[in-house]
Amino acid sequence: MPLTPLDIHNKEFSRGFRGYDEDEVNEFLNQIIKDYELIIREKKEIEDQLNAQQEKLGYFTTIEETLNKSIIIAQETAEDVKRNAHKEAKLLIREAEKNADRIVNESLSKARKIAVEIEELKKQSKVFRTRFKMLMEAQLDLLSNDDWDTLMDFEVDANELEKLSEEDR
Repeated sequence: MPLTPLDIHNKEFSRGFRGYDEDEVNEFLNQIIKDYELIIREKKEIEDQLNAQQEKLGYFTTIEETLNKSIIIAQETAEDVKRNAHKEAKLLIREAEKNADRIVNESLSKARKIAVEIEELKKQSKVFRTRFKMLMEAQLDLLSNDDWDTLMDFEVDANELEKLSEEDR
């Protein structure tokens, strides 16, 4: 067991013939006691600092482990999010392609229907044109008819018409 400052202080030396000067020995022992107490205090402070540093090291080690775990979890989560985003993107693309196909098919169907309607309208316009042409030709034939000339040659006497109308009354 190491000496304590008290052990040094209480140490008694046996006296011999022509021994050391007692005051010098006591003064030297007192100096040793002071130095030894200082060393013990410094050792205690260093031990306290070491303990504090070890506690901090333990704390930071725990934080490091926690951060490492958090980083791993974050990386795994990021990978999951990335995988899910890819899956969702693929689903959205498939859905968009289906919608695009549906829209194209509907457009083609409408285009076909409009083409049929256009053909029907062309036929109707040909029929209308033919009928209108026939009507106009018939009207021209009526105008060109000699019956108009006969009507123009027909003369009516106004006096005779009056007499006739008086008789009918």
